[in-house]
Amino acid sequence: MADAKYLATDEVAERYRNLVSVGTLENWRAQRIGPPFVKIGKAVLYPVEELDAWDRRSLVSCDDAKIIGRRRDRSNDGLQEHRPFR
Repeated sequence: MADAKYLATDEVAERYRNLVSVGTLENWRAQRIGPPFVKIGKAVLYPVEELDAWDRRSLVSCDDAKIIGRRRDRSNDGLQEHRPFR
């Protein structure tokens, strides 16, 4: 699977540790959401390069500040008190 240029639907589900099921991938295809795919006749294939790009687009970045009750002030790289909305 490491050298494959395309993955079948069940292989894509495996790639995501079955947290994205085959059924979910089928639903996403019908709704035209989710990772891009190629359809040749009845065969549905997912280009590995497109899956990698979809992973990058879906990446969630987190702040590296781990101080509870404070957040990093990016304007002067200092810390400022976190005040909840009221």
